[in-house]
This record gives sequence, C-alpha cells and structure tokens, in this order.
Amino acid sequence: MTRGRHRHPLLLEALRTGEVVVEELAERFGVSASTIRRDLQQLASEKTIRRTYGGAVIAHPLPETSLPEREAQARPEKAAIARAALGLLADDDILVLDGGSTVAAFGAGLVGRRHAIITNNLPLVTALAGAPGLTLTVLGGAVRPGSMSTLGPLAEAALRRLTADKAVVSGDGFVAGRGLCEAAIEQVSLKSLMMEQAAEVVVLMDSSKLGRATQGAWAPLPRRWTLVTDAGATQAQCAEAEEAGASVVRAAE
Repeated sequence: MTRGRHRHPLLLEALRTGEVVVEELAERFGVSASTIRRDLQQLASEKTIRRTYGGAVIAHPLPETSLPEREAQARPEKAAIARAALGLLADDDILVLDGGSTVAAFGAGLVGRRHAIITNNLPLVTALAGAPGLTLTVLGGAVRPGSMSTLGPLAEAALRRLTADKAVVSGDGFVAGRGLCEAAIEQVSLKSLMMEQAAEVVVLMDSSKLGRATQGAWAPLPRRWTLVTDAGATQAQCAEAEEAGASVVRAAE
C-alpha cells in the first residue's frame, strides 16, 4: 500500500493514460475508494486534475517540448528504433514520413537507399534533398515552429493526391483504444490522412511514450499496424499495443 502524498505522483502518472475511475485506482494502490476520493479532491483543489463522474482526468495537457528538446531526449533509443525500422523497408517503397525527432532519425538513415519520399518534416528536406536514389516531395502548408513541420489545408490537399506503401509516423504518446496523441488537432488531422493514404502504417515510439496521454488531440490507428519501440518496452506495454492491433518490433540495444 502506498501512503498519503506519496500516492499523488503515481496517481498523476496513472491519469496521464486518460480518464481513470475511482475503483480502478483503489484496487491498483491497495486502498479504499474513499481514500482515493480524498486524494483526488486534494489534487483537484491544487488545479492539477479535474474530477469527473466516478473518476478524474488530468486538468491540462503538459506543455509541448520544442524539437531541439525532443532531439536531445532518448537519443540511443531513437537511433535503435530507426535502425530496426529501416529493416522493415523494401527497395523502392514509397514512404510518407511524419514530423518529429524519431521520424527524423529514421529519415536520416534513408540516404544511400532507393525510395520515393513524401514528408512534412522540414529538417529532413536538407538531409535528403539531392541524395542519389531518393526522390523527395515536400508537403507545403503552414509551418509549425515547435515541430518544424508543415500542416493545414494545403498540406492535406496535396497529400490527398498521393499514395504510399508505408506511412512512418510517431506521436507524443500512445494509448490503446485512442491512438496517438499530439498537442494540436491540425497535427492529428494530417497524421490521420498519412495513415489513410498508405498501405501500411509503421509507428516509431520509444517506450517512455507507450501508455502516455500527455496531449489532448488524438489520431486513431488502423486495425493492423506495426510498432517499432526500444528494448526497454515492458511486456505489459507490448501486450497492450498488440491488443490494439500492433505487430511489435523491439529494437536491439
């Protein structure tokens, strides 16, 4: 049994996966439902969470980190994920690549290969433009400085005229039954369209984001998809993804 305020950080972590009901929290922490209600009331008084009927949710999404901040996080894991994902490609695959640091790490590994690439990931433009064997199509639109990617109606209009063999995407978090979360609805709108326009969907995500719901906009995943994650992913995390339709690839360290 976890005592008093020591439960509060654990409660917040549990709530980041989405709405949780009192009975589930009481069972998880080995305390009574009334004790959990008191904990939740205290967190609500601090404006950390918002009470719902029978449970609670996080009051506000976490602040979005900048692209340089994300690039500095989990570098070894992202490199391993990128290497594993490159092994899933066939020569001449047409790829649509999402924004974000993990997809950028994957994209950098495409130099020297033979692919047609469609992307809104601006850092990849300078990395891949002119590389032998690659053709590059950039989706125009509004630039989102936080992720250094394009989005909006212009990007979506161009993408609707294109198809791909594989969509390689990421996100701020994954929750079974909800999909991938991002900070803005425009991000998930374009991400969802990328997945619709591709024959296969490959999600690149380090294990710290599995089961995490830190943002409020969601892109549902298709019935069948592939998750490439790092060796630190737990059996429970992998099982949750598999139940949500994923074929899970754990990258070697």
